[in-house]
Amino acid sequence: MHRITRLDATVTQSGEFEAIHNAMSKPGSPYLRKAVFQAALIASFHDPVLSVYYQKKKAEGKHHLTCVVAVARKMCNIIYAVLKKNQPYVPKA
Repeated sequence: MHRITRLDATVTQSGEFEAIHNAMSKPGSPYLRKAVFQAALIASFHDPVLSVYYQKKKAEGKHHLTCVVAVARKMCNIIYAVLKKNQPYVPKA
């Protein structure tokens, strides 16, 4: 069975209680998740578009690792668009 690697936080809640600190969900390939996370970590500071996105999330008060996971999700969307449209990724300066 093929499982898609997910890059999202788990939700911990019961009744009116909702946890503040949530862990990343774990289905899918841990190797792919780590590779995308590491690429996002570098892109967060070196890619102009993703760096602005990282700074936006950081300004919202998000934790550093939460911001990197958000960049990783955005990166996955960019990768999908590149593959679907068969056009190179050209970051907007």
